[in-house]
Amino acid sequence: MIVPFEKLPPESRVWIYPSNQPFRDGELEYLKDALTIFLSGWTAHNQELEAGFTLPYNRFIILGLNQEKTNASGCSIDSSVHFIQEIEKKLDLILLDKMNVTFKQGDYLTHKSLEDFKRMVKEKSINKSTIVFNNLADTVEAYQKFWEVPAQESWHSRFF
Repeated sequence: MIVPFEKLPPESRVWIYPSNQPFRDGELEYLKDALTIFLSGWTAHNQELEAGFTLPYNRFIILGLNQEKTNASGCSIDSSVHFIQEIEKKLDLILLDKMNVTFKQGDYLTHKSLEDFKRMVKEKSINKSTIVFNNLADTVEAYQKFWEVPAQESWHSRFF
């Protein structure tokens, strides 16, 4: 069962998928429709899951699951990853590569490989106050409080 992402309780589980490029208008409509259909039928052990999504900055897919109602199972998580892989193929995007970093440079979002990010730190193109997206946030509450933070307040701090 799909619900508005904003209605999910703070302890709901989240999965964050950063895109290597912004979603274009046609892609946004496709994503909204595809996510609505997928989450409307998402189940675990034949029980429907209460889930929602958001597409912040037209650059991320964030799935949220209210585990107070029903917990995700290994199979349900696998089906969501398979769904994201299908989106990658259909829209020619990279969403599952965890060796990338997205951060702000002024008003723009930049998506770089981890190696490029480390190089930019050494070159002082990025500093501890650079806003990064901590895609390791695993609950709605962590997403709201600790997703978009200065690099010094996330796992990225190890590179400074």
